[in-house]
Amino acid sequence: MSEKSNAERFIDSFNTIDYTLRARYGLNRSMGFSDLIRKCVSLNYVVRKYEDDLIDYSRLRNAIVHQGNKDYIIAEPHTRIVEHIEKIEKLINTPPKCIDICRRDIVTIDAGASMEKVIKLIASSKYSNIPVYNGDMLIGVANGQKILDSFGMHLLSGGKSKTFLENVKIEDMLSKIQSAYYEVASIELTMEEALNKFHANPKLLAILLTKTGEQDEKPLGIVTGADAIEMNKILDNY
Repeated sequence: MSEKSNAERFIDSFNTIDYTLRARYGLNRSMGFSDLIRKCVSLNYVVRKYEDDLIDYSRLRNAIVHQGNKDYIIAEPHTRIVEHIEKIEKLINTPPKCIDICRRDIVTIDAGASMEKVIKLIASSKYSNIPVYNGDMLIGVANGQKILDSFGMHLLSGGKSKTFLENVKIEDMLSKIQSAYYEVASIELTMEEALNKFHANPKLLAILLTKTGEQDEKPLGIVTGADAIEMNKILDNY
């Protein structure tokens, strides 16, 4: 079998991107490719990152084939362009998963723990986000900065340090914090999906990974905003 030409490789990747995005997000098949890309910008990190390139490639695709006939190729794209659209296709179609790079030595704490115990655990573990469980059920994530803010407000209102540290339970503080600060997802979560979640929700501190994404499952990994830099590097070099 002869090797595919640059034009054939380009068209194959273009069509795969087109099909994957429409199927994944249930978008109308009659929608033009450029409109499809603009629609997916808010849904997909990779599309958002390469939006301009993909729209340019839509025009290039029309220049490569004659009247939409894939078998009638009238131009050959540069190899660099072909390799770039193939990279985008790979990122969209088979993106790497978070579980491969995220922290797996999960430190957790019981909902009834005192703030003193939580603070000591954050300091000793050097992890600023600690999942909090009531039995087998995740009820939130203890975040060092949120605890500091809560402690400060307690002191400003005239409260005593000892009262906060010894009498306040982590579950009491979490009851006042929105669930928007954390999410639970399955171990199938991709880096693209994680980056999109952090982009869509600036309040998001951590994504806890479990086998199927249920809150009563054992935590298998945790992804935080600090992982975004590494995930971006991996996607750039993927």
